Amino acid sequence: MEKIKLGISSCLLGEKVRYDGGHKLDHFLTDTLGKYVEWVPVCPEVESGLPVPREAMHLVGDPEEPRLITVRTGTDHTGRMKKWANRKVAALEREELCGFVFKSRSPSSGMRGVKIYSETGMPHATGSGIFAHAFMEQFPLLPVEDEGRLHDPTLRENFIERIFVFKRWQEFKKAGGSAGELVSFHTDHKLLIMSHGQKHYGMLGKIVARAKKAKRDELHRQYFTTIMDGLRFLTTVKKNTNVLQHMSGYFKELLSGDEKQELQEVIEHYRQELVPLIVPLTLIKHYVRKYDVKYLKRQHYLNPHPLELMLRNHV
Repeated sequence: MEKIKLGISSCLLGEKVRYDGGHKLDHFLTDTLGKYVEWVPVCPEVESGLPVPREAMHLVGDPEEPRLITVRTGTDHTGRMKKWANRKVAALEREELCGFVFKSRSPSSGMRGVKIYSETGMPHATGSGIFAHAFMEQFPLLPVEDEGRLHDPTLRENFIERIFVFKRWQEFKKAGGSAGELVSFHTDHKLLIMSHGQKHYGMLGKIVARAKKAKRDELHRQYFTTIMDGLRFLTTVKKNTNVLQHMSGYFKELLSGDEKQELQEVIEHYRQELVPLIVPLTLIKHYVRKYDVKYLKRQHYLNPHPLELMLRNHV
C-alpha cells in the first residue's frame, strides 16, 4: 500500500506558524505515524493572510455561529476565515485525503471542545474551530482527530484503523468496485467490523447480500457510509473477546487438547485485562499460519495497521 495521505495542522509538523511564532511539534505524528503517511499541512491563519507572529484570537458569541475575534483589539476575522475555509475545503477535495489531524483547542482548527466566549469575556460554551467545522461538514465520513485525543491509546488505535480502511476503500474503488469485489472487500473486513459492534455488522451483511441487484453507485454509497459510521464506535474488551472466541472456533478440529486450553487461557487473561490484545492475537496468528486457515488469513482484523505502530500493545 502506498503512503496514506492525511491533512494536518501545520504547527504539529514543527512549522513555526502559531500566533506567538512557535510550533507544537508532535513526535508520534512525525516520527512514528509519519513513516506511513504523506502529510498535507494546513495553517488557516497564515494561509488566510494573517502574519506570524499575530494577535491571539478566540471564538465569541453564538455557539452555532461563533465569530473569530482578536483577544486584545477585538478585530473580527470571521469573514476572512470563512471565505478562505470555503476555498480550502474545495481544494482539498482533489487531494484524496484519508483523514485529518487537527490542532486541539484552536479557534480555527479545533475539532471539538474549543471554548466560545460571551461578549463579556467569559467562556460559556464549546464548539469547533471555523476551518475544522467547514472541513467536517464537507467531508463527514473522513476520519478526523486532534493531537490531544490521540494520546489516548484507544482513540489512537481507532483513528489509525479507520484511515487504513479508508485507504483500502479508495484502492477498491480505483480497481473497479464490482459486486464481486465488494463481497471480497466485505469478507476481508468482517471480523474488524464485528469488533466494533453487531449492529453495523448485520447492516453491512444485508447491503452486500443485494450487491448484484443494486446500482453500483448507490451500493457503494450505502456500504461506505455504513462501514465508516460503524467504525466510529470504539472496540472494547468485551467486543474483542467475542471476536477472539469466534476465531477460536476455526481451530476446533485442528488444535490438540493442550493447545485449545492454552488459547482459551490467553483469551480469558485478555478478558480479565491481565494482558493486552496483542497477546491472544499473536497466538492466533501463529495457529493461522501453522494450520493455513485461509479465511482467517485474509482478515484485516489480524493486521489492521502496521505492527511497528504497536497500537495493540496498549489496548
